[in-house]
Amino acid sequence: MKVTHIEHLGIAVNSIEEALPFYENILGLKCYAVEEVADQKVKTAFLQVGQTKIELLESTDPEGAVGKFIEKRGEGIHHLAFAVEGLADALKEAEEKGIRLIDANPRKGAEGLNIAFLHPKSTIGVLTELCENPNKTSESPCC
Repeated sequence: MKVTHIEHLGIAVNSIEEALPFYENILGLKCYAVEEVADQKVKTAFLQVGQTKIELLESTDPEGAVGKFIEKRGEGIHHLAFAVEGLADALKEAEEKGIRLIDANPRKGAEGLNIAFLHPKSTIGVLTELCENPNKTSESPCC
């Protein structure tokens, strides 16, 4: 598996509108995109920190994964996402090495990335997302 960098850190929040002032006014970051991912029942907001992003996740449905996460654990770190080259191959390799997959095949995520999640029961308790930019060229510095 070829991991190129930490793509983003996903943080579950009750309200993006209420969470953004901390990141923008205190930390000095700027939200550059807000997007709803309907099939994941989530609204996202992205902030850039160097090559890594912070993804704020607000549930649009209490029965969605983020809604259930917040109900059970409260707001906080939801997942860690790594940029990879060859997502489908990375998933096969992970599964061959005994990692439990949430997504056996890549699917569309926020920002047009192809994504897949690895189950936290086989990743030392950390929900892990693998991301690949289908539009990345060899000259592109960021996934």
